[in-house]
Amino acid sequence: MYLEKAQNRIIDFIRDETGKAGVDGAVVGISGGIDSALTATLAVKALGKDRVLGIHMPEINLTAATDSDDARTLADWLGIEYRTIDISGIISAFMAAVPGSESADRLTRGNLKARTRMSLLYFHANQLNRMVVGTGNKTEILLGYYTKYGDGGVDLEPIGGLYKTEVWEISKRLGIPESLIIKKPSAGLWAGQTDEAELGISYVKVDEVLRMLEGGSEPEKILSKIGISVEQLNSVTGRIKRNEHKRKAPPMPEIY
Repeated sequence: MYLEKAQNRIIDFIRDETGKAGVDGAVVGISGGIDSALTATLAVKALGKDRVLGIHMPEINLTAATDSDDARTLADWLGIEYRTIDISGIISAFMAAVPGSESADRLTRGNLKARTRMSLLYFHANQLNRMVVGTGNKTEILLGYYTKYGDGGVDLEPIGGLYKTEVWEISKRLGIPESLIIKKPSAGLWAGQTDEAELGISYVKVDEVLRMLEGGSEPEKILSKIGISVEQLNSVTGRIKRNEHKRKAPPMPEIY
């Protein structure tokens, strides 16, 4: 009942917010992962398939073929308009124009890719009088596990109130293709990257930790109940604190 209520509230939210903004629809970045799959599905339920544009933005020689296949499968399943834009040429041109760019580490390069994708989504949204609908879930947002002004640069964040585990559960309820549900989550910003390997803890356990933290549980209780290490707990709480700036508007000094 809770998940059904959450699903319906998200659908109403998308419909209400786009209506208030007076736009003609939504643009969703479709990565081939479950978060974007659920977001696009809920957007279609809210607005209709003719008002949702899905854009897949692979990087040639890096984006897995399975991700592109799954993105296409989802678009076909939903019956939405779908475009593919290879970002590798844009990234190469940017790097060629910036002196010393060859020394940039993989995080800097990865953030550039996320911000390039954000720019492409807004280009289409502006052109079509639509809103960019984000695909971030509650787990990622609390941890700051996204790129500021990249995949965090959106107009709406419909699944931002759902933990990752809830994203999987609602996706199953909606019949989203299984290939998207069972694959390992990855931002796809560099070869071999997976979310859980980078976080050092599974999403199932992360969500348990976040729920207990929200409920005011003490660290000792969290450690004993969930069965994680002190290092894993510190990693989660450290990310929450370190990335707080991502969840707030840029600070300004008080002048008057």
